[in-house]
This record gives sequence, structure tokens and C-alpha cells, in this order.
Amino acid sequence: MVWDPKDPWGKKPDPLEEVLKQAQSQFKDIFPSGGLKSLLPSGGAWNIIIAALVIFLVWQSVFIVAPDEEGVVKRFGVPVRAVEPGPHFKIPLVESVLQPKVAKLFRVEVGFRTNQQGRQQMVPQEALMLTGDMNILAIEFIVQYKIKEARNFLFNVADIHETIGKAAEASMREVVGKSKIDEALTTGKAVIQQDTLTLLQTILDQYQSGVQIAAVQLQDVDPPEAVAAAFKDVTNAKEDREKLINQAQGYRNDIIPRAKGEAAELVNRAKGFAQARLNRAQGETNRFLATLKEYNQAKDVITKRIYIETMEEILPHTEKIIIDGKGGERLLPYLPLDRLSRSGPSTIAKPGSHVEVEEPRPDLSPTIKSRNARP
Repeated sequence: MVWDPKDPWGKKPDPLEEVLKQAQSQFKDIFPSGGLKSLLPSGGAWNIIIAALVIFLVWQSVFIVAPDEEGVVKRFGVPVRAVEPGPHFKIPLVESVLQPKVAKLFRVEVGFRTNQQGRQQMVPQEALMLTGDMNILAIEFIVQYKIKEARNFLFNVADIHETIGKAAEASMREVVGKSKIDEALTTGKAVIQQDTLTLLQTILDQYQSGVQIAAVQLQDVDPPEAVAAAFKDVTNAKEDREKLINQAQGYRNDIIPRAKGEAAELVNRAKGFAQARLNRAQGETNRFLATLKEYNQAKDVITKRIYIETMEEILPHTEKIIIDGKGGERLLPYLPLDRLSRSGPSTIAKPGSHVEVEEPRPDLSPTIKSRNARP
């Protein structure tokens, strides 16, 4: 009797050994006496099967990533590497590939939904929000995002689209809760959008979602329907106020520079006039001093010269009749006193003086004015 370490006394059979014997007998019943070799084909059929198997393995080993995609290779369901666009290899039947669109811009709607016909329907539980001054607004907006890290996008968050929608709603509620209703309805929309984008990106980065928020755009910001008419009137009044303020500022910006320009022009003109008067006075002073100097040197000549220049200034503005010296001897001097009292003093020509004759007017006698002939 052979010694068995599991049954040293040879009295009890090994249960494991009996199980193996039963399995062996069942295996023999399934396959014929020839074993597996009798079931496999031989010759050309075997070569065809091998070739088909090789082609299948090669087809399963090669994959191509499109230019707008990023490949994430999984091995037994666990991501092992990320690949860039182009052809790549993987282990067949062991590794699989996911290829998300990293260049595509995805869209999430918050506060409303767009159906297949393109119609929008508000979702009140998402749209109604409370502002910082305790007013209710219905805010509808969209979030646009792209995939920044494909591995995190695919495996870190279960439902990334819904997660982004909920996070965007929470971010918008927080930002609107710190703003006043006037800002949300009129001038503060751009600030609200930017603050919401920043807060939403911070939340998604904490989730390690692998998402980059491209834009947050407000579609409709309206008060509830029950008070929409009153809010519209208030908004129109505020817009009119802003319009009037802008018009007033525009008029102010137009009239003030113009007035300043006119004032500067008047000041410059006055300065120029004062400088001109000063220069002319200085010139006359210098001329008088020069004349005085010449007068002190030749008093007779200068006196005669001054007399002649004075006559040249006075006589062109007076009426006068000039009679030749010979003709004046035979004429009777006539002094029209009635006319002289109206037109001013005149000088009667003396015989022998040079007199200019003017055509007499029909209603008046000729006036005689004379001046001494120049030597």
C-alpha cells in the first residue's frame, strides 16, 4: 500500500482527489477519444483561421484619433495613458480607447429648455432667483464649455452635463444674491456673467472635472409675470433718466469747451490789441523824439514841414475852390455866410493865390476855400 500524507493510515479517500476524478470522467464524456485535435481542422483551413485571427488582432491593435479628439486608452477599464491625434497602437482585447471631442463647444441650458422644434420653455425651479435687495427675477442663461483634460472629463464625474448645469445654477444664484435688481436688469449684466463664469470654473476645478468654461451668456432677465408690467415701467423710466443724463452731459461737454475757446480768443485778442497800442505808442514816442531832435537842429525847416504835413491831413477833408492868380484879380470875393454856418469855417481866397475850382451845385453858390500856394 502506497503511503499517502493526507491519509497516513489508508483508511479514508481524499475528497479533492475524488472531485478531480469526476471532472476528468466528465471531460472524457464530452470530447471523443481523439481529444481536441480531432475537433480542429487541418491543412488549408487551419491556415485561413490563423490568417483571419492575425488580421483581427491587427485590426484591434490599431486606432486613429481625429484632429479634434483626444484618445484615452483603458486597460481592463482603468485609464493608463492619453494620446494625441493620429494613428496609435493598443493591446488587442486588453485595451480599449475612448475618443472625446476636445475641440467641440458644448452647451448647457439653465432656466429653460429648447425642444426639437426650436421652441424654448422656461423651467421655473431653475430660473427664479432672489436678488440682494429681496426681489425675484426669472433668469435664463446658457453655459458653453470645452474639454480641457479628457481623462478627468471621462472618469472623475459621473454625469458631467448635469453637474455643470447644477454648478452653474448655484453660481448664478450666489452672484445674483449679491447684486441689486437694477444691476441685473440694466447695466450689471456683463459683471454678473463674468463673476458667474469665474465662480463656476472654480467649482469645476475643485471637482477635477477636466472642463474649461468658455462663456456664460444671459438670455432673458425678466421679473415674474405677475409684476412684469410694473417692472417694465420702472425700467423704461430709468432708461429715460439715463438718456436725459447722457444728453445733458453731451451738451455740457459741447458748450463748456466752446465757451472756454471763445474766452481764450477774447483774451488773446485783447492782449494783441494792447500790445499793438503799446507798440504804436512807443513808435509815435520815438518818432516825436526824433522829430524834436531834428527840430532843435533846424527849427525853421521843421516848422514849415510840420505845417505842410498838417495841411495835407486837413485839406483833403474840406470843400475848396481854387482860382488862378490872374483870374482872381478880376473876381469879386464872395463869402457865403449862410452856407459856412452849416458846413463849417472856410478860408476866402486871396488874390494871387492858387485856387481849385469845383463844379457848383444848382441850389448853392460855389464855396471859396483857399490855401496859400506852396513856394
